[in-house]
Amino acid sequence: MNMIDVEDISIGMSLPMLVLPPISRHTLAVYCGASGDHNPIHVDIDFAKEFGLDDVIAHGMLVMSYLGRMLTSWAPPKMLKSFESRFLKMTHVGDIITVKGKVVNKLLVNNKWVIDLDLEARDQSGEVKLSGNASIVLI
Repeated sequence: MNMIDVEDISIGMSLPMLVLPPISRHTLAVYCGASGDHNPIHVDIDFAKEFGLDDVIAHGMLVMSYLGRMLTSWAPPKMLKSFESRFLKMTHVGDIITVKGKVVNKLLVNNKWVIDLDLEARDQSGEVKLSGNASIVLI
């Protein structure tokens, strides 16, 4: 990871985009084990159908982790001041998630640069699954 130079950051600039492989049942099963979230809505198709869904859905936190991965690929985790997201739509098996970030503010606070970012995760048809924001402090 390269060191971030404040001179290279401008309002409106985009972070490097991250495109993930299609969400698979295997991805969901592995995430269940790693996260401890074994809600059957994510792995049991019969259970999902009982709730009116055609198939299982991905964990919202899995998609949020993709935002975090993109963010911490750009800035070291120790620079992360805040990170939050809003879950907007369900993510389905087969969805290809693309995560993006954009600089929306750059402030000097207590002699440190604070960079505010807008974040989003979209599927292959452009539907926004999560939107969020983050702030990093250049140290």
